[in-house]
Amino acid sequence: MTTRFNRPTLSDFESARGVVGNVAQPTPLETSRYLAEILNVSQVYLKCENLQRTGSYKIRGAYNRLSQLSQEERDRGVVAASAGNHAQGVAFAARELGIKATIFMPLGVALPKLQATRNYGADVVLRGHTVEEPLRAAAEFAESTGAVLIPPFDHFDVVAGQGTLALEMLDEAPEIETFVIPIGGGGLIAGIALAAKLRAERDGRSIRIIGVQAENAAAYGPSLEAGEPINVETTPTIADGIAVARPGALNFDIVREYVDEIVTVSDDDIARGILVLLERAKLVVEPAGAAGVAAMIAGKITTTGPTATVLSGGNIDPLLMQRVISHGLAASDRYLKLRVMLPDRPGQLARTAEIVSEANANVVEVQHTRHGGGLQISEVELELHIETRGAEHRDQVVQKLKDAGYRLRLEGL
Repeated sequence: MTTRFNRPTLSDFESARGVVGNVAQPTPLETSRYLAEILNVSQVYLKCENLQRTGSYKIRGAYNRLSQLSQEERDRGVVAASAGNHAQGVAFAARELGIKATIFMPLGVALPKLQATRNYGADVVLRGHTVEEPLRAAAEFAESTGAVLIPPFDHFDVVAGQGTLALEMLDEAPEIETFVIPIGGGGLIAGIALAAKLRAERDGRSIRIIGVQAENAAAYGPSLEAGEPINVETTPTIADGIAVARPGALNFDIVREYVDEIVTVSDDDIARGILVLLERAKLVVEPAGAAGVAAMIAGKITTTGPTATVLSGGNIDPLLMQRVISHGLAASDRYLKLRVMLPDRPGQLARTAEIVSEANANVVEVQHTRHGGGLQISEVELELHIETRGAEHRDQVVQKLKDAGYRLRLEGL
């Protein structure tokens, strides 16, 4: 027998909007001609929650949930577990409402997220190396102290808070026909799908909802096939904000009924999405927040009318961003790494550089060794990192080196 959960109504979303408006700013709804051309539609909208206070949409659900607590519950304090955005949302909301907050975070949490959570006034406890360990610790803390556990996605008030995004977007661009939304546990897409479709039903029109998961942490496909939330084995992904092994129960119930399609994207797709947003939109977006754009440029989205996605967060560690940009360039065929086997005699390094220059490419890094595997005694190995302008230019550089008689080992080709 299928369990039915109490869901927010359109009135609940409107009420939550009034509450959330006390702290969350209406973020810009930008347009992208580049993405519109890729999808062959009139317009693509980008809801810039990466510019939201605390750097993500999470403040909406967290503040709405904490606002509903009784005075007795507020006196007991709140506790949450998170690797980043939910932690900051709860910490900020608790500070604004005068509630003591304790946040459990994994030991490897990015330093900017850790510092931001502490700066918002929360007591941060580092525990374990995965998100599961802080989650267990938070539940134990709630049991032993009486603090109210604030879930990241699986709660009526959280879903209502996240759904305020759909109302903002449709007020500004009522012509939107398709929403492309990142999915982790499902709080964001459940709120947006329900709010958007209830609004559309009221207005006598239809709206399509497409969810996007990281392929290394895609719990919704197997769960929908099973007819209930199930755990899946996740593997590392740069999109840690949507790396959830099991859908929320309330979220699953809403997604099953109101989401039309779910697609997955690879880390390469996401890296390309981040790069496109940097170059084309001048926006800094974390990997999970770029999932919708990643699906568009990877050809996973088919739509015929105005389309919108939510850039759900911008809290990316600068060190990770450096790696992601390099990875995105490689995935876009704009960064070539190859090994050139050279005769061990003077002038060969200069000749190789000259050939690359003649191909109008730029060498950004060089490593030279006599000890590479497979080298003959009379050879040295030159590792080149080269900037190119795309797949065709990359192939031209490779061919020029081959035409010059050099033996190559190519990486990523």
